[in-house]
Amino acid sequence: MLLYDNRIIEREQARIDVEDRAYQFGDGVYEVIRVYGGQPFHLKEHLDRFQRSAREVRLSLPYPLEQLEEHLFELMRRTGLQEGNLYLQVSRGTAPRTHAFPAQARPLIIAYTQPSARPLKEQNQGICAVTTEDIRWLRCDIKSLNLLGAVLAKQKAADQGCQEAILIRDGIVTEGSSTNIFIVKDGTVWTHPADHLILHGITRDITLQLAAVLQISARTEAFDSAALFDADECFMTSTTMEICPIIKVDGQTIGTGSPGPVTRRLQEAFQKLIS
Repeated sequence: MLLYDNRIIEREQARIDVEDRAYQFGDGVYEVIRVYGGQPFHLKEHLDRFQRSAREVRLSLPYPLEQLEEHLFELMRRTGLQEGNLYLQVSRGTAPRTHAFPAQARPLIIAYTQPSARPLKEQNQGICAVTTEDIRWLRCDIKSLNLLGAVLAKQKAADQGCQEAILIRDGIVTEGSSTNIFIVKDGTVWTHPADHLILHGITRDITLQLAAVLQISARTEAFDSAALFDADECFMTSTTMEICPIIKVDGQTIGTGSPGPVTRRLQEAFQKLIS
């Protein structure tokens, strides 16, 4: 089952027009929300970001967030989702193909559930990553459907047997292909500031809040690739990966090559939060 516009229908009933602007232009925005014990985690923050992304591309949602929230809860109830992901997107709608905004097109919201276990193995053991040039557009703060740059980066990582690609723009580490990137040096956590070059991650914000509670020094300042390789620890955050250590980058061991103590403290705090 899925949410199609303002109705919950069977998947086989859904029809997307070939001139839907999401299909032809990537003209839309999306969100991924984690569900624990049948409850969406930080739903308000995700829906607020969803609305902000839509507003930034001058796309008006077809109905209020309150109505959308009701639909999402009904979708989770009818699909029985207890642990997994809730995917949500809106396109500008269907209209004869032209680059400029169509005069008449009704935005289309689609949402569906995806049962998925937490990535506990990766969180416990850590993952490896590669670096690659950040070739994406300059509004990465918008969670748009234009993901080809991220797809190419993620595939580079997969081709080398790694789980993530760390993006470098003009020598500066921005974020991962689908995550935010943190390093730890001398007990201080560093991550790129929440500007137009990165997605303003919900889990990123939660991690910084947890660091404050744990009295872990944190700096939202840009750092370069040299600092990445010289870090004591490295980890990534995202809705689906939560807080996950990165123990090797481009074949080079980070720190001791094992998840570090600061990362572990943050993971433990996050675990308590979702419990």
